[in-house]
Amino acid sequence: MQDLWVATGNQGKMNEFRMLFNRAPLVLHAQSELPVFSPRPENGETFEANARIKARTLRSVCDRNWVIGEDSGLVVDGLAGLPGVHSARYAGPKAADSENVAKLLKMMQLRAVPTRKARFVSVIVCVAPGGVERTFAGELEGEIAKAARGQAGFGYDCVFVPTGETQTLSELGLAWKNRVSHRARAVDGLLRALLPEMTASPTT
Repeated sequence: MQDLWVATGNQGKMNEFRMLFNRAPLVLHAQSELPVFSPRPENGETFEANARIKARTLRSVCDRNWVIGEDSGLVVDGLAGLPGVHSARYAGPKAADSENVAKLLKMMQLRAVPTRKARFVSVIVCVAPGGVERTFAGELEGEIAKAARGQAGFGYDCVFVPTGETQTLSELGLAWKNRVSHRARAVDGLLRALLPEMTASPTT
């Protein structure tokens, strides 16, 4: 089976990747498996830029393997696109998910936003062993609830209500999320485009 290295230190995200790739003959590895690895600061201005930083940094120590870097976040229309690329650190560099959610709800209340429409965005940069890069993206439309609800998932799942639903992603559960999420759509695009190539290239 082919090895695929994932440039993330987020355990919740890594768990989702394992579920999303489980239909493919791939063995996923997290950057935490490396004895020495120092990720670069995610200082890009777009999701794609940050995903590329992650992928290239990990590839520098895994250059004979397939590598993916992914950046994702919540884009809220009423907050002019925030938290956007700052989603994971919206309330500070080491903020917990609960702190980021609390700040989001507070900012929406303070600004009396005219719309609660939002979308989750995921961008994956996949680097082949030969260095060729491909980019895949996915989005999930919805709106922000007025209070956190549910226990499943991570990040802003507890306040994001997908379009056509009345429950948050946390209430809908991981199985539901992994069928339609922004990350699921990006992974689906990657597998449709690259799986034959990936499985034809044995790990060296």
